[in-house]
Amino acid sequence: MSDASASVCRKRPEILNMGKRGVVADYAGEALYAGDLVNYPSRQGNGVRASDAIVRRTYFVRVEGRKFPMLKVQPTGTDSRSEKPRKTLRAEHVAATHVRLLRSNVTGEQDEGR
Repeated sequence: MSDASASVCRKRPEILNMGKRGVVADYAGEALYAGDLVNYPSRQGNGVRASDAIVRRTYFVRVEGRKFPMLKVQPTGTDSRSEKPRKTLRAEHVAATHVRLLRSNVTGEQDEGR
């Protein structure tokens, strides 16, 4: 490393970690990790309900050159509409822009990013 680049890195240490720029966040800017309890909209027939779920995995999808943050979530069965319960509790893939964090680290999973 040359003297010029070393002085820049001392002033701005984030330059060294350009590969780890950010985290997946909900629409309010709260960081999301595996094990968090979130709320998201889901379809039921012709309507929409608010559902609670546990985040299982965060990842990115590239569409037309842009990266979109996505979550794989496991529903808990708690929904806003209680007259018709869920038929299945299968894992779903949800865009992180439609999710709101309720509680952090509900399952007790340890994540390196915290």
